[in-house]
Amino acid sequence: MSAIPRPDGGEQPSLRRYLDQPRIGPTALRIVLGARLRRLRQECDITRVDAGKSIRASDAKITRLERGQVGFKQRDVADLLSLYGVLDETERADYTEMARQANLPGWWHQYSDVLEDWFELHVGLEEAASLIRSYEVQFLPGLLQTGAYARVVTTLGYPDAPASKIDRLVELRLERQKLLHKPEAPTLWAVLDEAVLRRPFGGPEVMRPQLEHLIAMAALPNVTLQIAPFSVGALAAAGTPVTLLRFAEPDLPDKIYLEQLTGAIYLDKQEEIDQYSLIMDRLSAEADPPQDTVPFLRSLLDALS
Repeated sequence: MSAIPRPDGGEQPSLRRYLDQPRIGPTALRIVLGARLRRLRQECDITRVDAGKSIRASDAKITRLERGQVGFKQRDVADLLSLYGVLDETERADYTEMARQANLPGWWHQYSDVLEDWFELHVGLEEAASLIRSYEVQFLPGLLQTGAYARVVTTLGYPDAPASKIDRLVELRLERQKLLHKPEAPTLWAVLDEAVLRRPFGGPEVMRPQLEHLIAMAALPNVTLQIAPFSVGALAAAGTPVTLLRFAEPDLPDKIYLEQLTGAIYLDKQEEIDQYSLIMDRLSAEADPPQDTVPFLRSLLDALS
C-alpha cells in the first residue's frame, strides 16, 4: 500500500506505521484516524453534511469523529471509505484495524471511577508524546510528584472527597509516572517556578523526600529541570501553568494543555502553538540553566535539615 501524498509534496506514512507502534495508544490513534478521514473527505470535496448522511448521522458527529473526540464504529468507517473512494482491500483493512485499536481501553480506564473526562484526553496524549514541556507556577508537575506530595495536592483540590477517592487519584498519578521510565520514554522538560519549591506543602516531612525525588529525576537522561527564580516573575506572570505536548507522528499536531480548577482547554491551532512555544522558549532562556537545578534543590534540602 502506498503512502498518502502530502500537500507540501512529501508523503504521509502508511497507517501500518501506527498500527505497529502500540505505545501510541488508543487516544492518539483516534486522532490519527480522524485526521486521515478528514483529509480523504476534503480531497473528495465532500461536505460534512453529506458524509454524515452516509453513516446515518449529523455533520456534528463527523466533526467529532474527525477531531478524534469519540470512538469509531467499524461500519461507519467502512461506509465513509466507500464514499471517499477507498476501495483497496488492504488499505480498508488497515483503517478497520485502526478503528478497532482506537476503541480499545487504555490502561487509565481502570481509573474511570475517578478520572475526569477532560483529564482522560490529557493522559492518553501524554502516553503518546515524544516531548512534554511544562511550566508550573503553583504545584509541581504531576509526573514529578511523590505519593505524599500528590496526596496533599489532591486533598486540596478535592477537600470533601472520601479517602478512597483520594487514594485512587494518587494511585493514578503515580501510575502515569511510569511513562518516564519506559524504553521509549518521552523527554520531559519542566520549568518550575521558585515559589513552587519554597511552598511547604505538607511540611518538611513531605517536602524533604519530594526534593530528593526531584534530584533523582533530574539525573534521568530524558528529564530536564529548570528553576524560574523570582527575578523572572514578570515573564512568568504572563501565563498560567502550561503543558506543550509534541509527537513524533506527522498526523498528530502539537497540543497545548491549559488546566483549570474544574476543567481544561486544549489548543492545537498553529498560531496558538507558536504563541505558547515562544513563551516556553523565553521562560527556558531566562530561567536558571539546568546544571544549576540540583545545587539549588540541595540548598533547599539543607534549609529543611
